[in-house]
Amino acid sequence: MRLTLNALPDLPVQAGPGVTLAGQAYELIKRDLFEFRMLPGDEFTESDLVARLGVSRTPVRQALYRLEREGFVLLRQRSGWRVRPFDFERFEALYDVRIVLEQAAVIRLCGLHDMDASGEMSTLKRIWLVPPAERLRGGRQVAELDEAFHCALVAAAGNPEMAQIHRDVTEKIRIIRQMDFTKDYRVDATYVEHGAILRAILARRADEAARMLKSHIEISKSEVRKITLHRMEMARREGLR
Repeated sequence: MRLTLNALPDLPVQAGPGVTLAGQAYELIKRDLFEFRMLPGDEFTESDLVARLGVSRTPVRQALYRLEREGFVLLRQRSGWRVRPFDFERFEALYDVRIVLEQAAVIRLCGLHDMDASGEMSTLKRIWLVPPAERLRGGRQVAELDEAFHCALVAAAGNPEMAQIHRDVTEKIRIIRQMDFTKDYRVDATYVEHGAILRAILARRADEAARMLKSHIEISKSEVRKITLHRMEMARREGLR
């Protein structure tokens, strides 16, 4: 489907200290992808984005090539581009990789003499082991904290190569993973499940923590698939009005 970018608000790019035009263009285009203003399968050109972002073709092209390397867009011909269609089998495979990495990380973590050498666990306790009245409700903020929770567990295990691979996987699934926090009940479930996983880790019950972690990720994977399909359909309908 041809994307009508002129139906979207202009997002003028402005470089600042330490921020390039290409970097800013990258962030703005990626935000449109993550918020489904640019939908899977939509086609567009560099000229469309140049007009919308108010920059020259070079930073737009640099941003798009970066997004192509990350798997978010596809180059069609000359200056033609397409938002990569969703491949749920690929996303589910990436979720399975997450499970393997995170289970291995918590088992390793539970065996460390000084589990909280980096201070990661203390931070996670302050965020997730709170009374229900103190839980955050904003979906975007909880989505960011959820991602940080899982990355922190892997990082705390002390294997930098494992942590890097996990960050790469996390980046690839972020576009659909954030959908898990568009429903209030999923926010509450995340607090409960993260709290249970943390308590098991702190008690060094490695097998229990690994089992709960696997269940937690699999439930999230299932919920995300349902919510994402519904969200895309609603976005399509809005775009046709």
